[in-house]
Amino acid sequence: MQFPESWLRAFVDPPVSTDELAEQLTMAGLEVEEVEPAAPAFSGVVIARIESVQPHPNADKLKVCQVSTGSETLQIVCGAPNAAAGMLAPLAKVGAVLPGGFKIGSAKMRGIESAGMLCSAKELGLSQDHSGLMALPESLPTGSDLRQILSLDESILTLKLTPNRADCLSIFGVAREVAALNNCTLHDSTVPSVPVTIDDRLTVTVLAPDLCGRFAGRVVRDVNAHAQTPDWMVRRLERAGQRSVSALVDISNYLMLERGRPTHVFDLDKMTASELTVRWAKDDESLKLLNGETITLSPEMGVITAGDRIESLAGIMGGDETAVSLNTQNVYLEAAFWWPDAIAGRTRQLKLTSEAAHRFERGVDFTSICDDLERLTALVIEICGGQAGPIDDQTIALPERAPVRMRLTRCQKVLGMPVAETQVVDVFSRLGFEFTNEGDIFTVSPPSYRFDLHIEEDLIEEVARMIGFDNIPVRPPVASAKMHVKPESKRGVHALRQVMVNRDYQEVINFSFVERQWETQRLGQPNPIELANPIASQMSVMRSSLLPSLVANVVYNANRRQSRVRVFEIGRVFLRDGTIKSAEMTVAGIAQPVKLAGAAWGPVANEQWGLQTRLVDFFDVKRDVEVLLGKQISKARFVAFEHPLLHPGRSAQISIDGKPCGLIGELHPKWVRADDLQGAPVLFEIDVATLSNLGLPMPHALSKQPVVQRDMALWVNSDVSVQQILDTIGTAIAGNADLAVVINSELFDVWHPKADTPEGQAGEVSLAFRFKLQDPEVTLEDERVEHCLSIIRQAIETTHGARQR
Repeated sequence: MQFPESWLRAFVDPPVSTDELAEQLTMAGLEVEEVEPAAPAFSGVVIARIESVQPHPNADKLKVCQVSTGSETLQIVCGAPNAAAGMLAPLAKVGAVLPGGFKIGSAKMRGIESAGMLCSAKELGLSQDHSGLMALPESLPTGSDLRQILSLDESILTLKLTPNRADCLSIFGVAREVAALNNCTLHDSTVPSVPVTIDDRLTVTVLAPDLCGRFAGRVVRDVNAHAQTPDWMVRRLERAGQRSVSALVDISNYLMLERGRPTHVFDLDKMTASELTVRWAKDDESLKLLNGETITLSPEMGVITAGDRIESLAGIMGGDETAVSLNTQNVYLEAAFWWPDAIAGRTRQLKLTSEAAHRFERGVDFTSICDDLERLTALVIEICGGQAGPIDDQTIALPERAPVRMRLTRCQKVLGMPVAETQVVDVFSRLGFEFTNEGDIFTVSPPSYRFDLHIEEDLIEEVARMIGFDNIPVRPPVASAKMHVKPESKRGVHALRQVMVNRDYQEVINFSFVERQWETQRLGQPNPIELANPIASQMSVMRSSLLPSLVANVVYNANRRQSRVRVFEIGRVFLRDGTIKSAEMTVAGIAQPVKLAGAAWGPVANEQWGLQTRLVDFFDVKRDVEVLLGKQISKARFVAFEHPLLHPGRSAQISIDGKPCGLIGELHPKWVRADDLQGAPVLFEIDVATLSNLGLPMPHALSKQPVVQRDMALWVNSDVSVQQILDTIGTAIAGNADLAVVINSELFDVWHPKADTPEGQAGEVSLAFRFKLQDPEVTLEDERVEHCLSIIRQAIETTHGARQR
């Protein structure tokens, strides 16, 4: 919100400078974002009258003007199309300096001397209008300095208000704060009643008490819509960021800025009925708004109708059908209290902006409606003339302002400083609160214009604001600084990030909102969690997996000629789960587990001379997952399964102790084609809760005996997985004390024989395993080693029908 300082000082004029005023407001929670002059710096510009205008003898588009400053007459060559005799305009005399440092000197234009320059508003930095000379009011004295006459040196303040301070969305509201901060007098805001000279009324029926709590209006006839908006009003509107439109529109905008009351002016003669109805809209009703846009309404939007025709979108914007124009003669002035919940979110839903809705959805004073309507009527009659009818005011349902209690001891504890009872009394009195105090308990009845006072802390904040945040002493915390012991069996997300970075991945952070087709098509979620108010059409549902976003990251980089991508993300996903109950950190029916997901695409390593280029494959990423799992790798199993996002033959489900905890696999070929990728990225996703469990370290003595290494090659049916054989080996070792010396077993070779090889049979594959054996006490002899291997071989042959190669 921006406004000229002079307008504020018309209501309250504290003995402080502009900078001090800005500092006061900022420290009181009304941040002054910017203070700048009403016009950029220029000098030497005076008010001049054009005495005569003659065509330039050597140029068709130029004119030779005789211009009077009161003390002298100058010859000025000008090209403005609106230059005319008798007109008052700004004149930059010789030696004047215009915005941007442009200095005016004597010049000869097409052979004619010119002693200065007549200026447009754009040349002076006052507006973007450069269609002609800036026309000045006839009442201004010629020869006077333009900056002084138009108060161009006054400051324009721009406030950055928080959403809870709707009471300061007006000049009077800010003035009320300034008066309280400086303990000075606020000018009387009472409005005298306008004489009622006609008895015309308009019947209004409110059918929706949850939409409109109070409605007031009056008829004003015989107005002159051609009347000129006064210069003082135009100047204030422009310096508050409002463009002057017409007298009736300007008056309504002025009242909104001055008193924070959005109103609407209907053209009475354009109404199709003599009765207004306030109700909720019906399905598929439409309305053409003042901005020319036609919108389709829904039942959660309020409307004002006249007969069967909708005339206005309640609390947001008027309709085009009854908009006032220069031909308007009779008007209906409307002011109402619209419930904030009935207005909030509607403008975003309709994708439009509205100053009225900005105020109503935050809360507007519901007790001053008639006073504001009197002020509006007085301005209309003063500027446009007319005769006013009586005010029809009906109250349907107003907010109940529950008293708010504040304990003085609690206030002192929160602020960390001694606060006297007399200080609190002074603060609440300056703010105009109605209150009582018994002992150290203050009970405040919130004013009708303060919708932000609900709990004890709100009142404590008011005390802090008025005392001054900079007056609160700076003290170190008195709580003991106790370090938390880091659990040995757990690791946090920072440790997981470090593991991923060490594996050559880069972290990304994506939105939790994703495209609907990602959920329904790529993840097979028939009922994704929809957003009630999405920030964009392509972000309409909550993600149930991190993987589609990572695929999008890969595609984005690939489209920008990146040949190698390694990305990971740690974040929450959102799944439907009826067992989840609503609590402080949960939402009923929605599970929110934290996942770690990664994607790898392109070569295994950056291109270099020492390694042959090879694309990353399933087993490269599987190794990254194994490193992530750490000591839990012995409990992990990778079991083939199908997923809509992954390649049906190159994907697996990850489980720990038989409990599924993640997945891994290549992107499905159809999605590779859809994303126009040269090769499939390999993806994985795991529950962070699973990765956090490290288990306690188990120290053991190091053996001084040498390690014995033996290999075993077996023919096995190709249907038997390597993991099944490793599980059999592990079971055999665990069940036989003689095998305690076997400290490691791993696969090191796979051979698929050709069809004409005599050794293997059809459907068999050769698997070679390497075993490491060590006894902590003695050196192993060959007989003992062979005995151990024979037990393992027999277990594999018995369980899986294998035979030694």
